[in-house]
Amino acid sequence: MIGRLRGTLIQKAPPSLMVEVGGVGYELDAPMSTFYDLPEIGREVTLFTHYAVKEDSVALYGFLTERERRLFRDVQKVTGIGAKIALAILSGVSVDDFARLVSTSDVTALTRIPGIGKKTAERIVVELRDRAAELGGVGGPVAKGQPIPADPQSEAVIALQQLGYKPAEAAKMAKDAFEAGDTAEAVIRKALKASLRT
Repeated sequence: MIGRLRGTLIQKAPPSLMVEVGGVGYELDAPMSTFYDLPEIGREVTLFTHYAVKEDSVALYGFLTERERRLFRDVQKVTGIGAKIALAILSGVSVDDFARLVSTSDVTALTRIPGIGKKTAERIVVELRDRAAELGGVGGPVAKGQPIPADPQSEAVIALQQLGYKPAEAAKMAKDAFEAGDTAEAVIRKALKASLRT
C-alpha cells in the first residue's frame, strides 16, 4: 500500500496536514513529534506513512521517521490501543523517552498521556517491555465547520483537544505554556512536556 510520500506541504493544522504529490492532495494525521520538525508550507517533505482501513473509514498517517511509524504500529498491538491513543503517545513523548518509560516500568508517567489509564499503561509495560530496547534504538486541513484559529495559542488549544484533552484542560495548558512569539507547535510542545512533569 502507500508506504511513503514525497511532495509539497500545502496545509498543516495539528494533528492534520496535507501533502500534494503529482497534483493529488493527501490528507494525513501526524503526531506532534512530526509537526515539530515539518518544513514551512510550500516546501518539499518526505513522510513515512501508515495506511489504515477499518469497516467504516480509511485513514492515512504520516511520520518524519521510520522509528515513529514503527512505534505507532507497535503500540496498537497492545489491547485497547488504537490510532488516536498511538498518536497521543507519539505527541506526548519521544520514541526514546517512551522506550525508557516502558523499560523502567514507569506506569505513572505513561498514565499522564491522554487516553491511557493505569490498566492500559500496565498492559503497555507488560507487552512491550521485552522490545523497549528495540523501540528506542532503531534508527492538514481544519475540520469542516471549525474556524481557523486566529493565533498560535488558539491553534494549540484545538490541537490539544484533538489529542484527547478536555477543552478546559487544553485551554489552561496552552495558556500556561504560551509566551509571546511562540508558534502553535512550540506552545503544544511545552504544554505536553509540562503535563508529563505534573
